[in-house]
Amino acid sequence: MLRSVIYPPLTSLARVAAFVFLAPWFAAAAVSSTPPKLNVLFLIADDLNCDLGSYGVPGMLTPNIDRLAARGVRFEHAYCQFPLCSPSRSSFLTGRRPNATGVLSNPGLKGPVASHFREKIPETVTLPQLFKKNGWFSARVGKLYHYGVPLDIGTSSLDDYPSWDQVVNPRGRDREEHDKIFSLEPGQFGGTLSWLADDEGEDIDHTDGVGATEAIRLLERFKRESRPFFLAVGFYRPHTPYVAPKKWFELYPTDKITLPTLSDNDRDRTPAAAYLSANAAQSKLTDALRRDAIQAYHGSTSFMDSQLGRVVDALDRLGLAQNTVIVFTSDHGYHLGDHGLWQKQSLFERSTRVPLIIAAPGAKANGRTAQTLVEMVDLYPTLAGLSGLPRPAYLDGTDLRPVLDDAQHVAKPAAFTQVRRGNNGDGYSVRTERWRYTEWSNAKGEVTAAQLFDEIADPAEAHNLAADPAQAANVKKLGALLVPIRAQK
Repeated sequence: MLRSVIYPPLTSLARVAAFVFLAPWFAAAAVSSTPPKLNVLFLIADDLNCDLGSYGVPGMLTPNIDRLAARGVRFEHAYCQFPLCSPSRSSFLTGRRPNATGVLSNPGLKGPVASHFREKIPETVTLPQLFKKNGWFSARVGKLYHYGVPLDIGTSSLDDYPSWDQVVNPRGRDREEHDKIFSLEPGQFGGTLSWLADDEGEDIDHTDGVGATEAIRLLERFKRESRPFFLAVGFYRPHTPYVAPKKWFELYPTDKITLPTLSDNDRDRTPAAAYLSANAAQSKLTDALRRDAIQAYHGSTSFMDSQLGRVVDALDRLGLAQNTVIVFTSDHGYHLGDHGLWQKQSLFERSTRVPLIIAAPGAKANGRTAQTLVEMVDLYPTLAGLSGLPRPAYLDGTDLRPVLDDAQHVAKPAAFTQVRRGNNGDGYSVRTERWRYTEWSNAKGEVTAAQLFDEIADPAEAHNLAADPAQAANVKKLGALLVPIRAQK
């Protein structure tokens, strides 16, 4: 059932399901008498790795993201705190690490963990809620908190209602075409590899196209009303099923796709815990299907890029960019056959690293690349600081404003990522400028395996140095960095 937005003059599209939530205290709240410093346009893709032109990947056609990188600060080494949708999004939207939120899996996965962060930290003030409480109009279009993709498209799924004044849940033709989608597991789409090159629909008919249109309508409304805003736009692509109009797939001919090579450890899958993210259905992949999957992922990425471009173009056309900080990122990285893995939930670089661009008006480092390590939890204190808002004392992140003025500034010496393997224990990983060190533990918390990679000399992570006697002191030092992250409650 379609529901219209109650704020005139907005109306919903034919395929938009919209739900509006007003916290009781908001009705009596007035916009601050002091004009806000900055609006926020928060753009996030789903399951997007760093296969982007602006990140130096040859042949990737992402002109709008690349254009955004040229006007902001591009972070070369940004890392998620948990390479899975709900834990990652719960973390950066609350500014807390996963052990603090209690969200260590997606809903429905095994394990005694919270489904929603408010089960453990009910009084927390989320990033969009902070802006809302201080007079900004907080709106969401598409996926920000957890969605089960694709079946939850068009719903609010596992949303956090206190975060928003208004939400719009776009639903496009990709949600209706499941009978045409190829899947390694027939009838399954989100958790396994699946794709469709749509040879009938137009860009604007797909969910991300519908979402971009609705985001533009909101921007037009904010312009008319001179209203300060925090607008979060969550794109669904390139999450599986990789569905986009066929023209985007055709940008990446399969005969031009080179498959990744595997190390001895990748072929043997040792240590075993590092490879438990593998899906059994992936054994059905032939080299031809691997190329088809990569083509579909990259085509879906370029399609998403085009819709992101529509939103940024509208911001510019409306004259709002001069007073708006733009953030672009993803919830985690993504494997495309490297390490013999697909999708997410590993602690290799490809799964933990995310694209991150922050374009703040007047920032001195705009147009430059920052090499410093940063984490997704840093977004909350950074955006609060840019807009002059008091931030909660419990935040786990670091304010990145110094990097926005000096791309050479070192924000932090290490970034941390963790995963949970159900009853098989946990993995904790630390990334420093040179090293990635990971410890795998059993259900009792005992470390059973470790990995150490020299990310400068061995960026493919082909040689595990954890057992090398020459690295014993280094392993001890890096392991000590993980202790407080493990201990956080």
